[in-house]
Amino acid sequence: MFELNPLLHENAWWQHLIMFVGAGVLGYIIGYRSGESKSFLQNQLSNLHSQLESCKASLVKSTPINTSTISIPTITNTYNTMVEKPDDLKKIEGIGPKIEELLNQNGILTFVQLSQASTHLLKQVLQEAGPRFQMHDPSTWPRQAELASAGKWQELEDWQDILNKGKE
Repeated sequence: MFELNPLLHENAWWQHLIMFVGAGVLGYIIGYRSGESKSFLQNQLSNLHSQLESCKASLVKSTPINTSTISIPTITNTYNTMVEKPDDLKKIEGIGPKIEELLNQNGILTFVQLSQASTHLLKQVLQEAGPRFQMHDPSTWPRQAELASAGKWQELEDWQDILNKGKE
């Protein structure tokens, strides 16, 4: 291991005594400082906790949006009959299978309906669907749907090449 008396001095006991006293003083200082910092940190923690509670108390409770009060216009074709076959909304940049399903559940089945939907309404639908859908930006969806409903596929494709996941 190690030698307590490496220089083989006969009276090395006083060196050992000095080391033990020094270690004791150093341990006392460290312990004293740790106790001070612990009480300081506890005070800071209690202050932060009280600030957190006051913030929680001042939060404004938001009421969820009731989708039954949102009206989506019913679209009819030129013969004044209901459109039965839904369009493939996934052709719109930024809309995948889950968002298409979500839009269909909220009454948006065709490109015409999507083109007439406001961006605010689309954002509300995404908000209500939860955090997984809230990150999507529907600001270009109505214009893309307008091009699709008019059959301007090349113009839509050219614009989609510029778009990044439905965003300009």
